[in-house]
Amino acid sequence: MHALSMTVATALVAGSSLSPAAAQLPPPEPAASAAPRSVRPDQPTARPPAADAPAPAAEQLRRVEVEGRASDESIRRAATASKIVITREEIDRFGDSTLGEVIKRLPGVTTGGRPGRGGDIRMRGMGGGYTQILVNGERMPPGFSLDQLPPDQVERIEVLRAPTAEFGARAIAGTINIVLREALQRRVNDLRLQLSEERGLLRPNLGWTRNDKFSPTGAYNLALNATRNARIDDINTSSNTQLLGTGQDSNIISRGRNESANESLNLSARLQWREPGGDSFALQPFVVVNRSSGHNTLDQTQGACSSDPASPVRCLNYDHADTDSHNRSAMGRLQAQWQHRLGEGTTLELRGAAGRMNAHGQSLREERLKGLPSRSQDDTTDSRFDMWSFNGKLSHPLGDDHSLVGGLEAEGQTLDQTRITLQNGLPLPALQDFGDNLSASTRRYAYYAQDEWSVGKRWSFYAGLRGETIRTASSNAGNPVSNRSSVWTPLLHAVWKLGDNSRDQLRASLTRSYRSPNLSDLIARPSINAQYACPDNGLCGPNVVNEPDRMGNPALKPEVARGLELAYENYLSLGGILSVNAFYRRIENLIRVEPQLETVPWAAVPRWVARPRNIGDATTYGLELEAKFRLDQFVSDAWPVNLRTNLSLFHSEVRQIPGPHNTLDQQPQGTLNLGFDYRLRSLPLTVGGNLNYTPGYQIQQTELQLTTLDKKRVADAFALWTFSPTLGVRLSAANLAPLDYFTGSVITTDKTVISTRSGGPSYTQWQLRLEMKL
Repeated sequence: MHALSMTVATALVAGSSLSPAAAQLPPPEPAASAAPRSVRPDQPTARPPAADAPAPAAEQLRRVEVEGRASDESIRRAATASKIVITREEIDRFGDSTLGEVIKRLPGVTTGGRPGRGGDIRMRGMGGGYTQILVNGERMPPGFSLDQLPPDQVERIEVLRAPTAEFGARAIAGTINIVLREALQRRVNDLRLQLSEERGLLRPNLGWTRNDKFSPTGAYNLALNATRNARIDDINTSSNTQLLGTGQDSNIISRGRNESANESLNLSARLQWREPGGDSFALQPFVVVNRSSGHNTLDQTQGACSSDPASPVRCLNYDHADTDSHNRSAMGRLQAQWQHRLGEGTTLELRGAAGRMNAHGQSLREERLKGLPSRSQDDTTDSRFDMWSFNGKLSHPLGDDHSLVGGLEAEGQTLDQTRITLQNGLPLPALQDFGDNLSASTRRYAYYAQDEWSVGKRWSFYAGLRGETIRTASSNAGNPVSNRSSVWTPLLHAVWKLGDNSRDQLRASLTRSYRSPNLSDLIARPSINAQYACPDNGLCGPNVVNEPDRMGNPALKPEVARGLELAYENYLSLGGILSVNAFYRRIENLIRVEPQLETVPWAAVPRWVARPRNIGDATTYGLELEAKFRLDQFVSDAWPVNLRTNLSLFHSEVRQIPGPHNTLDQQPQGTLNLGFDYRLRSLPLTVGGNLNYTPGYQIQQTELQLTTLDKKRVADAFALWTFSPTLGVRLSAANLAPLDYFTGSVITTDKTVISTRSGGPSYTQWQLRLEMKL
């Protein structure tokens, strides 16, 4: 196994050359117990020594506070179901302004959007909702983005590569659980002032964290973050349509600019009481308030075109468009948790939450043709989203080796939305049948049981069974929709230590997981394409395949996947880990958005409509390599630089779509991270960097459409100067040496070939942060 450890380290570090530095990894962790158990999501994790702490003099004695916290590596090592824990130190390291920038450095994780812009988070490169995102073990409402949650308010990030009965099985790719700050029995008063710059625009940010005791048994934590974010994005698009019968073609060149400004206020708190008998009670309020505005301009030029409105190369209705938008939202959520000891080793845990999110959005789009007004569209949307959840869990040890857990869950979500669309000041008659008001609700009920046990000192097992039922209903203007799905998911995990006190272990998991359709995927309410808008006084005309209308599909079935995980882990004696993880998923009822020509009530002729549809089966498999270690552990005479590297390789195949690029949506062939940091002994300075790379790739989206995505290369760096234990300054740069980022597509029908390429430049963001412990 030592040879395999060296192979993993060599594969991840090959080609890198780092200068020596006097850095140290944390001291070795104590060996895990012979019978490892999965750590509960509410248990605190270790806080390793901060990288910015100054090295004490040899003769100096310091007071050490022991909080009884396990380290991230010891939690990972002891968990029967594979778990990666990201601590506060790692979250803080680069001074990231969004959680997406933190998470993108994890093994196997990719993000959507342009380099340096964050975006939706994908494990195993699988987009489209395959990754389950939780906050304190709970799902957030639709429309909530992790970018709205500042890293300052996060205690740790937990990554589960395979589903468990307790966390839920709606995690085909895996689960990422964001745990907010916890209340500790000590005083903390941290203030962070940050100023960021991109393209000459300044972004101020303030973060404050307060922790203290308010009684002998009670403690609280308060985290406040306020920020203003302004940005400018340029979007350039070129499109060519060629008629196969005549050879005629038409080119459209579009240049757009989007200027936006966002102001947000985030507040999270935790009030916690712990009684001497072991009982505890906690309240955790969470509030997010956002306000944003934007101005978008678009200029289009077109080559040869046809005046026939049914022609695929018809002349544009406008050559200039201005869009002004204003949005505001507020979300409040309160979670309560009670733990009670019923007897020796038996614990009852009850957790409930309730919340609401209100949102208002208004946009005005004005189009012009040769300087004259051609069309205006005014959209106003008001939404109210209510949510509640209840969880009950009973834990009971059976003998010395078994740990039984059973639980019940119930969750409800209700959406009430009013949308008014005016075209040239009048309602659109083509959409009268769908109305302005929408009501939708989702009810989810789940029940699970699991057991963890050990056999001797080397074997640990986990067996779980979870049943889940989801009911969704919606109605608008007399068009009710109902959808119900039920899934049973058996789950098995095992760990085998190669010796009684070995630091090497093997993992295996055999699971069943699923992905339920999103509410927006089910609602049968159309969104008309602005390029082929409807007239003021009648039904819509034809559109083209690359400019479809969009609509939900109430007949969707959940995707169900069978999964296999195999892993080898080597925990190094001086701290760090080397791991190899292989995964396989077989997915049934795969959901993909496909445009099809349909007869629709809002048009006098058939129109292209893009809906999510169950198209068949798919498989995906891959290999994930990870290495975290000190360089001189493997290279003699090297400087002790801390390295954090990972390499992931992916492959997938959708059977009902022709190859060779018939992969899962948005899944690249792999992703790579190379990161390091070290702390100088001669200066109170810590520096580090990370390179994130995802190669370009192609996807056969449908039988008609081939999509191309550019490579991503994001280089980040930081330097932390520690003036004293209570004062430090951090300078960081995100997306150094930025690349332009474009996506393209080719759509081929029996009559046309339509080629499109769209994107723009990305930019470096500089950040300066003052960190104070008051």
